[in-house]
Amino acid sequence: MDRPVFDYAAVGVGPANLSLAALADPVPGLRGIHLERRAGFSWHPGMLLPEATLQVSHLKDLVTLVDPTSRFSFLAFLSAHNRLYDFLAADFPAVLRTEFDQYLQWVAGRLPSLVFGTEVREADFRDGLFRLRTDDREVRSRHLVLGTGLTPRVPGLFRPHLGPAVLHSADFLLLAPEVAGRRVVVVGGGQSGAEIVRHLASGPGTTGGPASLTWVSRRPSFLPLDDSPFANDLYSPAYVRHFHGLPAERRARLLDRQKYTSDGIDLAVLQDLHRLRYRSEHLGADPGRLRFLPDCTVTGVDGVAGELKLSVDCEGPDAPAVLAADVVVLCTGYRYELPAFMTALGPRLGRTDGLLDVGEDFSLVWDGPPGNRIYLQNGARHAWGVADPNLSLLAWRSAVVLNSLLGETRYHV
Repeated sequence: MDRPVFDYAAVGVGPANLSLAALADPVPGLRGIHLERRAGFSWHPGMLLPEATLQVSHLKDLVTLVDPTSRFSFLAFLSAHNRLYDFLAADFPAVLRTEFDQYLQWVAGRLPSLVFGTEVREADFRDGLFRLRTDDREVRSRHLVLGTGLTPRVPGLFRPHLGPAVLHSADFLLLAPEVAGRRVVVVGGGQSGAEIVRHLASGPGTTGGPASLTWVSRRPSFLPLDDSPFANDLYSPAYVRHFHGLPAERRARLLDRQKYTSDGIDLAVLQDLHRLRYRSEHLGADPGRLRFLPDCTVTGVDGVAGELKLSVDCEGPDAPAVLAADVVVLCTGYRYELPAFMTALGPRLGRTDGLLDVGEDFSLVWDGPPGNRIYLQNGARHAWGVADPNLSLLAWRSAVVLNSLLGETRYHV
């Protein structure tokens, strides 16, 4: 018996493809399958710190901004768990990430198109269909959606030292490094670095917390997120379509200028950190335990795990030349990499200056039939702007992809 041909096969089940699955679920006759190598859904499990919050409104969930009536909205989740009134009364300034993760898992548990524990090994195209080979079967589809997420960026000088004591923030809670009574250095001045420093600084220096905690950033200061109304216009469908139509050189310049609308630090987190340092310096018994070093670059790493020496180039009259570290946490961001299973299809994709060419419907330019498309979720920051890896336009992007798949306007975008 022949296996079914799907209208689309999506690889990777993070928020991006989860949004696509939720919006596709009520479409009559649409056959889609979402393949994920992990055994179950998880959303940045290494960074689900108990005090961490979203940087966007809860209305920017998987579906609401294109389908406010969807049964997969965040409000529907709250209602299903009888916590709508409690949520309103709590009046959180922002949704806790742990609760948003509960919401995402709740949605994932209600979508029959999701298949977990299945890793795609190879993808190819022949006889008019995409063919995805897993360990136990071949999945055939008319279209392919890539949603495998971003890869942690690790500076080259740290790569030989990676392990339990030198790790990227993506693995922070998963590897759970031993920090009690140890010298910890956090590298990177964005939101992830700030959240980890706050988490570690909240523990007492003599019991559960580090003996010393040093935060290093190349940025001239620990800069806040630009969350002003006009900055938020950059996260609208109208603006990102405008951005997409600009020349590549202009887009690159704008990305650099707009960086702190997505990569700055929440003001509340900065206030917490400043107060923690004040308490440590003036109200505690361990002044000097917390050191914040902006405008400081790590230039070399020597030693072995647990006894590292970080050479640093820092500004300031009391700037150190070397930092001793037992544990180093790298909050150095992420980058997009075409997944390994795309080895056969990769050379068929269009590129400009090494970057993938991404169309107005998030489909990639390729040399195959125009009626068979490869869509890219959360990998097109260079083409679609600072909003691309952000939750803000999650539902809108999925709706654009879905409308293109269907060849009709199912959702207003």
